[in-house]
Amino acid sequence: MWRFGGKQPGEVWDEPVDGPLGDIEAAERIRKICRSAADSAGQVAHLAASKKSSAQRKQQAESDRYERAAKMAMEIAMKMSDELMRDAAVREIVDLCLTANNTKTAKILFRAIHAPAIRDMVLRDHPELER
Repeated sequence: MWRFGGKQPGEVWDEPVDGPLGDIEAAERIRKICRSAADSAGQVAHLAASKKSSAQRKQQAESDRYERAAKMAMEIAMKMSDELMRDAAVREIVDLCLTANNTKTAKILFRAIHAPAIRDMVLRDHPELER
């Protein structure tokens, strides 16, 4: 219970890794990271239009959190050797980026997906990436 003087829990992406990750463990870690940061990504998109200084401070904090998570997920994905699992993991990161309304990064990551089935799923869910 960190609220009562205990230590505040850390972020999933800041947890130390006890050695090299296999592809399955890496994919699971990326999934956890993306799901943990999804709320921050949603806040980034929601607060971007606000002009209030308190909202801008909150947006900056949520943006920093989302960016740290996305960066760590991308670093893990680059080390994966199985192409299909890597493409599935990158799909999770693309979804995270689009939740934050970060289409530029999402488009770059989308181009890194080589599996036709996964590319089709992403395009079905996010047709704006086709442009």
